Amino acid sequence: MKLQLQRAIAFIDLETTGVNIGTDKIVEIAMVKILPDGSRLIKRKLINPQMPIPPGATDVHGITDDMVKDAPNFKQAANEIKQFLDNCDLGGYNSNRFDIPMLIEEFLRAGLEFSTEGICMVDVQKIFHMMEQRTLSAAYKFYCNKNLENAHSAQADALATSEILEAQIERYTNIGNTIGSIVKFTGEDELVDFARRFIRINGVEIFNFGKHKGKPVAEVLKNEPQYYDWMMKGDFPMNTKQKLSEILNRTLLKKP
Repeated sequence: MKLQLQRAIAFIDLETTGVNIGTDKIVEIAMVKILPDGSRLIKRKLINPQMPIPPGATDVHGITDDMVKDAPNFKQAANEIKQFLDNCDLGGYNSNRFDIPMLIEEFLRAGLEFSTEGICMVDVQKIFHMMEQRTLSAAYKFYCNKNLENAHSAQADALATSEILEAQIERYTNIGNTIGSIVKFTGEDELVDFARRFIRINGVEIFNFGKHKGKPVAEVLKNEPQYYDWMMKGDFPMNTKQKLSEILNRTLLKKP
């Protein structure tokens, strides 16, 4: 069974200065776009994070400060990246929890809106963990019977991820071969913010952390407005703050 696409899907892999979405930056992005006719387009860019790359991060992906010193920063590359991803569904490995949230955060820092409204997001890792419980390299070996050379190279990882999904739909016919059927199978949550500080239950945004966990966000903001100020001054991702402000504005509009 072949992957059936109604529109293009772009598999994304990022290498970064670290794993904190609110403060770390992208140093490399690779995107593998598969078109409905099965053809592929690949784009890879080094990004100057405008901050030192920690030695621990370099140990993982091999990218040094010297390698990115002449590369564009994200703001300079943002329009090119956005154009490549426009009108695409998105895929990756652990992408719903890291790569896509990090990418959205970088777009926000660059002052460029990148909407995921109506976009399907396929996390290949979730299928793999539901079925086999392994790592990306093991997934590549298991599904594609290949060794993953240059692991933690963004382009190698993104290419491997796209091949894994194609192998998964061959192996697991019950997940279907459309992006919609795959997302339905993996049971992705309805996102409020990418850091998952809020979740949506029955259409209501709920706090998913801290002393107000389980409480409606609008209710807390109405009864404890200083909590909004605390979050806006805190070390939360810009995307989280953006969504918090949207909820606050809706709450204020509902006041009599």
